[in-house]
Amino acid sequence: MKIAIFGVGAMGSVYAALMAEAGHDIWAVDIWQDHVDAINASGLRIEGASGDRLVQGIRATTNADEVGDCDLYVLATKASGVGPTARVIANLMGPDSIVITIQNGLGAGERIAHYMATERVLLGVADGFGASMIGPGHVHHNAMNLIRIGEMDGGMSERLERITGIWRGAGFNARAFADIDQLIWGKYICNVAFSGPCTVFDRTLGELMADQASWSIAQGCALEVLALGQARNIAFTFDDPIEYITSFGHKMPDARPSMLLDHHAKRPSEIDAINGMAVELGKQLGVPTPYNEVLTAVIRQREALF
Repeated sequence: MKIAIFGVGAMGSVYAALMAEAGHDIWAVDIWQDHVDAINASGLRIEGASGDRLVQGIRATTNADEVGDCDLYVLATKASGVGPTARVIANLMGPDSIVITIQNGLGAGERIAHYMATERVLLGVADGFGASMIGPGHVHHNAMNLIRIGEMDGGMSERLERITGIWRGAGFNARAFADIDQLIWGKYICNVAFSGPCTVFDRTLGELMADQASWSIAQGCALEVLALGQARNIAFTFDDPIEYITSFGHKMPDARPSMLLDHHAKRPSEIDAINGMAVELGKQLGVPTPYNEVLTAVIRQREALF
């Protein structure tokens, strides 16, 4: 299968490497020229949770026009890049092409829908999956639990099962789900609980949970998302949201959310798709979101100074 990965940062690089190792024709598209050059010159090195190896044969480029029609396009960009990337892909894809988007936060599917029919789109949720860049052409794979995949419009389908099988065949623990919104919101409540608070207080998940004051703020953020989801008739998989986010945090106490890592690197984060999205939804639905409003305002002010 010809597969293009758009956004070959840490996680996108893991996707590209494992898919290439499984025998697929992989194109890696990214704006980081040094990373692209390193992949083309020496291959892509992955170490960590999925083993340590150098994967050859990936074709990397900064020019999406070189990619052309593919069987599958994987959007692994930051949330802010989803819309612009979808516009590019819409001009490349053929009549049978499928797009899967895997991002933090909410709204990726809706951004893609501005450029293509939603029946072409699958939504993915990376659960307990982490990676970090070591340097150009070199990635550390921190953890890998489950890739959840579903139709944007819900339900099961033959192509959903087929694409999920492609991920499994590349070594990922992947499962197809009929109600992907339920799973996206399940991850979203954890994103909101930890991303903004860890970034504002500069703490790992474990450090945040150990401090009662900051952990109380994180719980407030999560409870606001619960209220938003209930207003949207989301069928959450849990009964106790605080127990749910606590269990999530205990699984990776030393982790730092990508939003915090972005701030350490002095680059803009995905605040608009995470805590900021809770604020926007709150306005739309008439649900108060004061915890998320304050955290979002602080983070946006800090980013304005980068």
